[in-house]
Amino acid sequence: MRALCQFVLRLPLSTAMHKLSALIFLFAGLYVDAQTWQNRYDQPLHFTCGNRDSISMITSKHSNDAEDRVWGFSCQKTFDTQSECFWTNYVNYFDEQFTFNCPPNHVISGMDSFHNNDAEDRRWKFYCCRANNYCNSHCQWTTYVNNFDEYFTWYVPGMNYLVGAQSYHDNGAEDRRWKYLYCLRNKC
Repeated sequence: MRALCQFVLRLPLSTAMHKLSALIFLFAGLYVDAQTWQNRYDQPLHFTCGNRDSISMITSKHSNDAEDRVWGFSCQKTFDTQSECFWTNYVNYFDEQFTFNCPPNHVISGMDSFHNNDAEDRRWKFYCCRANNYCNSHCQWTTYVNNFDEYFTWYVPGMNYLVGAQSYHDNGAEDRRWKYLYCLRNKC
């Protein structure tokens, strides 16, 4: 690692800013490889945040060999008190597009899926939670956060909470593109 850093610093870059940018890029790449994934390729995914939290970041990496994705998540404090939560049924069949929203005033605190090697796709369900004294408002969909076969990391914008997901599968790429729905939360 040290030799690699010294090599980057010796590159004929014209300014210190270029060297700093090269190091940041290098370390960002190493961080991606060190990501703790919540599943393995072709294996089930089951992730839930803590009792008072909801998902604040989603990251995923696709493998063309496995034709599947690994997934990672971070959580943020969302509820002051214990929340009421439930798992949905599966929201899609293999190769099927879906648009999912938790019920009104709920947020997504977990995701679950399993992979099928024949379809090279996953079926998805979501863990929705609610505290009775909060309401969602000013909800918006993202644009697609990834292209096929592309690594992505998406952060829920500050002061917002994840409440929905939309995805479609392509049989040529054997991958999915994703959009997410997020909302502000206010006291009711």
